[in-house]
Amino acid sequence: MNESEIPIDIHTLKLQDWLISRRIVPKNVQAPIKDIHSKISNALHDMPANDQLIKLLSGSNINYLHVKEIIEILKQTEKDTKSVFGTYGSQRMKDWQEVCRLYEKNATYLAETAQIFVRNVNYEIPGVRKQMIKLEQQTDECLKRAHDLHKPEAQLLSEHAALLEQLGVKGDNLHAEFIEVLAGLPELYAKSLRNIGRVQAGIDLYAEFSGQQQCLPILRHLVEHGNTTVYQYIHKEAPLAIEEPEVRLNFSGSSTSKENDGNEIDFGTDDNGGTSSTVSAEIIDYGDFQETDGGNIDWGIESAPTDAVEINFDIPVEEYGIVVEGTGMDGGTAKGDQAYTLLDSPNYRERFLDELHELEAFLQMRLYELNHLESSNNIMFSLMDNISTHDSESIGKILADVGKIIQQASDEQTSHLFQLKHSPKYADLLTSKLQQMTKAVDKLRTTREVLKKRAVELREERQKLNPVLDELIEQTRTLQAFIEKDISKRYKNRVVNLIGGVN
Repeated sequence: MNESEIPIDIHTLKLQDWLISRRIVPKNVQAPIKDIHSKISNALHDMPANDQLIKLLSGSNINYLHVKEIIEILKQTEKDTKSVFGTYGSQRMKDWQEVCRLYEKNATYLAETAQIFVRNVNYEIPGVRKQMIKLEQQTDECLKRAHDLHKPEAQLLSEHAALLEQLGVKGDNLHAEFIEVLAGLPELYAKSLRNIGRVQAGIDLYAEFSGQQQCLPILRHLVEHGNTTVYQYIHKEAPLAIEEPEVRLNFSGSSTSKENDGNEIDFGTDDNGGTSSTVSAEIIDYGDFQETDGGNIDWGIESAPTDAVEINFDIPVEEYGIVVEGTGMDGGTAKGDQAYTLLDSPNYRERFLDELHELEAFLQMRLYELNHLESSNNIMFSLMDNISTHDSESIGKILADVGKIIQQASDEQTSHLFQLKHSPKYADLLTSKLQQMTKAVDKLRTTREVLKKRAVELREERQKLNPVLDELIEQTRTLQAFIEKDISKRYKNRVVNLIGGVN
C-alpha cells in the first residue's frame, strides 16, 4: 500500500499533544495567542459599517477563520487605498493583516483552532445538550406536579361539599343559613325517635333481668311521652310557657349577636332560668335603708299591734296584691336548660345516648348467651329460663332498632347542628374550616397555574438553545474540516480523521 493512502487517525482528546509531539506547534503557545487577542481587541475599535462585518462580529469569539473572512471583506471596503504594488494604505487593513501574520507564525492558528475544537467537543456541546435535557426534565416535572395537584384539589372540594351537605347549607351566607338550618333540628330529633316505641320490650327485659324497675328513666320517658322539654321530665307536667335561650353564633371579625345597650346588664342565667348563683350580692348596691318618716316602704299592709290583730286565713291573698309563683320556674315557665327538649339539652342528650349504649350492651350480651350457652346447667343460661318471651331472633330485632336509633341520633348532621346551637364558638370553627378549605383550593389552583406558566417558560428556554447548539455543531464541524485539511497538507495530502468529533 502506498504511504499516501494510509490515513492518519487522531483522537480528539490527544489532538493538541499530537500537534506538539510532531513539532507542528510550539509547546508554549498561550503567550502569542494572548498577544494576538489583544491586537484583535484594538483592531475592532476601528471597523467600517458593513452588514457582513456586523453579522460576523456578532457571533462567538474571533479566531483565525474569522480573521481571514474580515480581510476578504476589507479588500472590498478598503480597495480605494490599494496601491499599484498591491499594498493597502488603510490602517484597518494593516492591523488585520498583522493579526493574520501573527496567527500564521509557528502555526499558532492551528494550535488555537485545535483548542477551540477540543473545547467545543468536550465541554461546549455536551454542556448545551445537558442544559437542554435539564430543561426538559424540569418542564416534565412542572407539568407532573401541576397534574398531581388535581387530586388534593378534588379531595378538598369533595370534603368542602360534603361538609356543606352535612350542615345543609350552600355556603353563600353562612350566618343566615346556619340560623335557617337550626330550625330543622326538631325534625331531625323526631326522625331519630320515630321507632323509639320498638325498644320498650328491650327496656322491660333489662328491668326484669336487673330487678330495677326504674332503670333507663330517660328512655322510658321518651317512649311514653316523646321528646318533651327537660322541665316536663323533671316536674312531670308540661310547662305553661317555654322561653328557650336565644341562639348565639359567633363569627370572627363580625358581631352576629345584637350589641347590648348601654343600660342593659347581663347577669347570666342558671339552668333553672333564674339569675346565676355566681353573681355576688356585693356588686349590687341596695343603698342604706333608714327608717325615717318619709322613707318607709309601703308594703300595702296596715301595721297594727300584734296582740290586737286577729288573722283571718280565709281572706284570699289576691286581695293584698300578692302573686304566688311556681317553685323555681316562675309560674310554670320553662327557662334556661329546662326549656330545651331532652335530645336538645347538652346534659340530657349525653345521658340519653349513654342509656342507649347501656341497653345495646345488655342486649348484645343476652344475644351472645342465647347463641353460645347451650348447657342448661350453666348458671347464666338458667337465669334466662324465666325469660321465655324473647328468643335470639326477637332480641336481635330489638338490638337492630336500638342501633338504628343510636345511628340516627348521633349522625354527623345532627352532631354538627347540635354543636352549632349550643357552642357559640362552633360557628366560627366551622366557618374557619370552610374558609381554609376554600383558600387551600385557591392556593392549589394558583400553584398549578404558576407551574404551567413555568413549564411554558422552560420549554421556551429549551427552544432557544436549539439554534445555539446548531451553531456550535456547525462551527465545530468547520473547525474539524479545517484541521483535517491543514494536517493533510503537511503530510502529502494523506487522509486525516479526527476520532471523537461531532456526529
